Amino acid sequence: MSPQHHRRLGRTPRAHDPRIPHLSAILAGKQIPAPPPSVNYTAKMPTAFGMMLNDTLGDCTCAAFYHAIQVWSYNALGNEMTEPDKDVEQLYIQACGYNPKQGGEGPGGNEQHVLEYILTKGAPFGPAGTARHKIVGFVEVDPRNIDDVKSTINDCGVAYIGFNVPQNIMPPNADPPAVWTVDPSNSKIIGGHAVVLPGYDADGAVVISWGQIYKMTWPFFSKFVDEVYGIADADWVEKTGKTPAGMSLAELQAQMQAFQQAAVAGA
Repeated sequence: MSPQHHRRLGRTPRAHDPRIPHLSAILAGKQIPAPPPSVNYTAKMPTAFGMMLNDTLGDCTCAAFYHAIQVWSYNALGNEMTEPDKDVEQLYIQACGYNPKQGGEGPGGNEQHVLEYILTKGAPFGPAGTARHKIVGFVEVDPRNIDDVKSTINDCGVAYIGFNVPQNIMPPNADPPAVWTVDPSNSKIIGGHAVVLPGYDADGAVVISWGQIYKMTWPFFSKFVDEVYGIADADWVEKTGKTPAGMSLAELQAQMQAFQQAAVAGA
């Protein structure tokens, strides 16, 4: 990709919604197996994931979700589903309030609001965007607990994360480095970004961003990531049997009741 190819950010500061279940609370008192040493759900996938309009719009919170769909569909169904940019733009309009008539990058998005929208309303899906792709549920994960983050990636196919972006991974007039590290001399924060992590090993996590695969080291993750979510996708759960914290679908749906009731009340 040429240095002239723009990359945008667009994650707004994290919210604190008390209705979102926390993995640490769900796991309290439970003994769960340690996550495997490494996982990479993109290992056999085609490497072109698509920019998903994140070169012109601040729609990373929406693009990241459609990248998650690619990972889930390839691994669960054996068929990678890449939705058209039109669907990504529609989610940005519907979940984040983007107005195409105003032009520009738009307002950006809040990860919790985007996930709540997809849970209750669904993301535009299919060639005409008329179908909806809903998630079964989502949980918040403490980014300070790397084992919980690894378990989330292993169990959910991806972790959906938000982080503060240091200047060193978006150098002017150059491509981002393949591996994102902490550079104390160039760590000025230039914005917020949403991505999915479809794998990890002892050194760091695999990242899908701007249509490509990168890697962030665990020190980078620990310094800059401030929100992490595990998402239960119906196809993924049906195929793999894996859910956040090993919850049954009924347990997960019960955890989501506050959102569903609010959605019904607001309908």
